[in-house]
Amino acid sequence: MSDELKQEVQLERELKLKETFPPVSYEEWRKIVEEELAGAPFEKKLHTKTYEGIEFKPLYIRKDLESLKILEQYPGFEKFVRNTKIQGYHPDGWEINQDIVNPLAEDFNAALHRDIERGQNSISFRLDDASKCCLDADYADEALVGSGGVNISAIYSVSRAFNKIDLRKYPLHIDAGFSNLPFLMLFAAYLEKNNYLFSDIKGSITADPLNFLAEKGYLPINLNSIYDEIALSLKYIEANNSDLRVLGVSAYNYNSAGATAVQELAFAFATALDYFDAMTERGFAPEELAPRFQFEFGVGPYFFMEIAKLRAARYLWSLLLEQYSVRSDLRKIFIRARCSKFNQTVFDPYVNILRTTTETFSAVLGGADAICSNPFDECFGLPNEFSRRIARNIHLLLKEESHMDFVIDPAGGSYFVETLTEQFAEAALSLFKKIEDNGGMYKSLCSNFIQNSLEETFNQKLSDFNKRKAILVGVNMYANPKEQLLQVEQIDRKNIKKIRSEFLQKLRVSGDAKKDIYILENIEKMTSSFGIEKVAFGKEAFKNGATIMEIAKSLRAGLEEKESVQKIKIKRLAEDFEKLRMTTMSLKEKNADAAKIFLFNVGSLKQYKARADFSRGFFEIGGFDIIYPDGFKTTDEAIAAGVKSNARIFVICSLDENYPELVPPLTRGIKEKVKDAIVILAGYPKDQVDAHKASGVDDFIFLGADAYSILKNLLNRIGAEIK
Repeated sequence: MSDELKQEVQLERELKLKETFPPVSYEEWRKIVEEELAGAPFEKKLHTKTYEGIEFKPLYIRKDLESLKILEQYPGFEKFVRNTKIQGYHPDGWEINQDIVNPLAEDFNAALHRDIERGQNSISFRLDDASKCCLDADYADEALVGSGGVNISAIYSVSRAFNKIDLRKYPLHIDAGFSNLPFLMLFAAYLEKNNYLFSDIKGSITADPLNFLAEKGYLPINLNSIYDEIALSLKYIEANNSDLRVLGVSAYNYNSAGATAVQELAFAFATALDYFDAMTERGFAPEELAPRFQFEFGVGPYFFMEIAKLRAARYLWSLLLEQYSVRSDLRKIFIRARCSKFNQTVFDPYVNILRTTTETFSAVLGGADAICSNPFDECFGLPNEFSRRIARNIHLLLKEESHMDFVIDPAGGSYFVETLTEQFAEAALSLFKKIEDNGGMYKSLCSNFIQNSLEETFNQKLSDFNKRKAILVGVNMYANPKEQLLQVEQIDRKNIKKIRSEFLQKLRVSGDAKKDIYILENIEKMTSSFGIEKVAFGKEAFKNGATIMEIAKSLRAGLEEKESVQKIKIKRLAEDFEKLRMTTMSLKEKNADAAKIFLFNVGSLKQYKARADFSRGFFEIGGFDIIYPDGFKTTDEAIAAGVKSNARIFVICSLDENYPELVPPLTRGIKEKVKDAIVILAGYPKDQVDAHKASGVDDFIFLGADAYSILKNLLNRIGAEIK
């Protein structure tokens, strides 16, 4: 190559970006966009409104930051929007705090050992519903035993659960239900017997009575008595120089009921305020209480919104504590983020892995302290070693390959996320004030304010889902017609109850007389004593084999008064469509032809293909078998092929301009030859609808139609009984 040619192709050493790419003002950009819109209103076309009522703009610019009140320059200071720690996740990263919901303590232990060896660095220990209600398995309803966690009755089951686990090495988070006092006594007995100090254990043993009340619809004893128990737990923790958090505030069930990000935030902090006031009334100073709280939020599919939600949560907690004159270093929130079940699916379940990946990623970018990623099979079975490993590996990829633990608040400075953070904080604060005006979270549950607002939001989301404005791949769009349901292990509640009952009955008859007397003496002393002495006597009884029901029954003697409200409706978004598809599968097992749909593709490929493809996708989400023939030249040819197919449901697919000529002979012809034939038109030509109905068309499918209602009605017409 000649020197002259080399000079021609040589890049300039100085790259002049401003000259090459001159900056464009917002006004210039908007002018071009409005020209493209050809007169359509800019705000109407390009602004979108979220379920929270927040309006998204198509573009955010530096000017959007100028009016923000909570914008922060540094993490770890003031409002803690950017993080509660100056160094972010460095050097330890976030807690990989995966749930293990095996009902038997020994199975929990085996799974925990495997998971710790493969990257889990934090322990999540959830009691099952029977244990939360302090019912021994042999006295509990079968539905409660093994539901949602580990069945625990005495010190022996706790010992099996933590066998050969050094609890000093890992943060431990225990969800004890509506009250933590009985389990705290049991855990104290276990620690003492194994030479641990309470100060050795990091993490939480939380009680969250309002969350339990909202989820279950009742509390076994009255709320004031529960608050007394929580206050005693607090006193015992403080007396033992422990940093454990004991006041849990979970918004996860609200997330699972379809709550918006704003509702989650408002409900969480309204709950926290109820607990704060209850504990200050019992003599605790605000600065004593602040470090004892732990928050749990669901993390859903709206990536940037979830980041903003967690950032807003840190600000709101700091703001709330500031009203109580809590000093700034104690206003740091601890957030456990848990990937949402709301958008998990039974069909095409491996897509759940992708959903959980983006949710975990947003929790990391949002700065959660501990994160639980859902195994892909969690919503329809007991997660196994493989599914737990895949969920855990999401964390490891984000840490060890993406190095997200080295980046402090990566969303900081984003015009969009910073604006959204403040909008969420302001909207949540507004809803929080409405709850307070209503008397607080407890009274808002009693008056159904919370339940009604959740149901309204859920119905909005469900309507969009049914009309396929919101999509879950594999459920209401892009279904795999050949898919078989994944077979996974189910929790056998009957067998779990049998195993646990047999163990407890042997325990009751095998104890020696001296121990039994000692247990009874300590239970009597516990009942008659006050303050942390009550915990000490309960602990002694547990050390010698007392069960959680024996302790709770004596502890709560005379407190049979229950609290009850209308429980919130926890339901996955995909459930109705999944039931439709399972119904179709059952019909096909009885009659292979029952769910066949024949497409009347008439005319050229160009004339029928778009609507035939749409029709196939539309009916496959209901589990129907689609017969997709090449285009027919005549209606007689189409009718003959339709009759031969043994189908009962027929969909006419062509262009609107062809329908006046095609629909009458096709509809009349097929209904004459096929008993109880159902004819559906692909499309909705408004000026032709009445005429087509008169010709015998039974229904119409089109973009924006209520797919769920159409499929449900169709299944009911062919023999299903779906309410």
